[in-house]
Amino acid sequence: MNSIRDQIVEVALGWLHTPYHHHARLKGVGVDCVQFLIAVFEECQLAIGAEANGYAQDWHLHRSEEKYLQGIQQYARPVETPEPGDIALFKFGRCISHAGIVLPDTKKIIHSYTGHGVILSALDGQELGGRLHSFWTVVPS
Repeated sequence: MNSIRDQIVEVALGWLHTPYHHHARLKGVGVDCVQFLIAVFEECQLAIGAEANGYAQDWHLHRSEEKYLQGIQQYARPVETPEPGDIALFKFGRCISHAGIVLPDTKKIIHSYTGHGVILSALDGQELGGRLHSFWTVVPS
């Protein structure tokens, strides 16, 4: 693994067990899935100035616009085979609305999940199984 991927994983793991809190971004206090991504990639100098403007917690159940994907596309590109530090996107409701960071065991991610906070999960685990959409990388090639 190269150093930037190591750094992404290390920074992400530093958020482990932070409680879930909609639209928050404070390590150890509260974070949601999009704010988690922004915090990690911003600390790694890969998404400076990224913002997720106001959004309802259930927006993905009532809209079809790919807002989450549009945000990811500003900083990342799709990849077929994930590497540690890449982003896994998931579809809940009508559109992509969840993401996590791929770990060295590329069948697992770290993500902030409603009701659980920042946790480790298998890509095909109970809460994510069948919802995987795609992988994206922010790491410059």
